Amino acid sequence: MTHAVALHSANIIHPLTTHIVQRPILALDLGTSTGWALRTSDDLITSGTVSFRPSRYDGGGMRYVRFRAWLDQLAKDAGPLSAIHFEEVRRHVGTDAAHLYGGFLATLTTWCEQRDVAYQGAPVGTIKRFIAGKGNADKAAVIAAVRARGYAPADDNEADAIAILLWAIETKGGVR
Repeated sequence: MTHAVALHSANIIHPLTTHIVQRPILALDLGTSTGWALRTSDDLITSGTVSFRPSRYDGGGMRYVRFRAWLDQLAKDAGPLSAIHFEEVRRHVGTDAAHLYGGFLATLTTWCEQRDVAYQGAPVGTIKRFIAGKGNADKAAVIAAVRARGYAPADDNEADAIAILLWAIETKGGVR
């Protein structure tokens, strides 16, 4: 939107451009190796993978403590987050994977609630259908589809996070 403002001293009209600053959006593929993608307030997208694998001396909850600290640092660096979107997994291969996912999900939702950050899960099939055209697309198809959009994910976790972020942006969180 452009506004004209008259300066009284010289009677010159200068256009002022107003820019609506969007708060950052974070997308996560939760797990021991968590994929993440962030759209910053200046519309740049950055992504990566972070490991929360415990060392042999860690207690059972340390991965979640590190996950929460990582979220704190990311929010500090990026600025206040408007929303976090994550892959909503309803079926796990094993019991351990289900327990780990539940721990990450509980940590994430608690973190969001304490900071008034909106959060939303997106079903796996929805994300795969959005990015690769098939709700049951395999990891290679998702990586290829993300690469076709100009991104270079290091692994399937990062590719999933990028796909979730693109879905959140392009569908306004599933509204379109």
